[in-house]
Amino acid sequence: MLLPLDALLLRGARARLCSRAEGKVLEVALGTGLNLPYYPSGVQLVGVDQSPGMLARAHRRARRAGRRVKLLVGDAQHLDLPDGAFDTVVITLGLCTIPDPAAALREARRVLRPGGRLLLLEHVRSPVPLVRALQRALEPVARLWGDHLLRDPLDHLEGFSVERLERRALGLLELVEARRT
Repeated sequence: MLLPLDALLLRGARARLCSRAEGKVLEVALGTGLNLPYYPSGVQLVGVDQSPGMLARAHRRARRAGRRVKLLVGDAQHLDLPDGAFDTVVITLGLCTIPDPAAALREARRVLRPGGRLLLLEHVRSPVPLVRALQRALEPVARLWGDHLLRDPLDHLEGFSVERLERRALGLLELVEARRT
């Protein structure tokens, strides 16, 4: 279901974002591993997702791509990982479904080393009034699937310094690069 969305709206955003990851990398809300082909070959990759079924699909995708990745079942809001263990944390299209995105971003900050990089790709509330009105109208339906259309990770980036912010698709998509301060 996400593949047509990827082709239509993301247009290479996953590849651009993940290509910036370096060192020891944690992908939070890994899902089925759609990002796996886009990471540089030299990174040490760990993926966390709350769904064992999604991780099984990610494992198959990693095997087909020849990608080594450590897969862990876990909650983005309470990561069972040590402080400062990662150089990069990546979250793509996950904060919209995580019940407490602020808690997930605090955990991302905690597991990043000082100066580590946070890379985000999220659908967000649009700054375009007409688009935002449509999002508001669709929000109750989206919530039935556990999705939130009106969130923005910029609301919860305490302890980070935003280095790059890019909006796409009438402001519906946001790419963020930030450093842990």
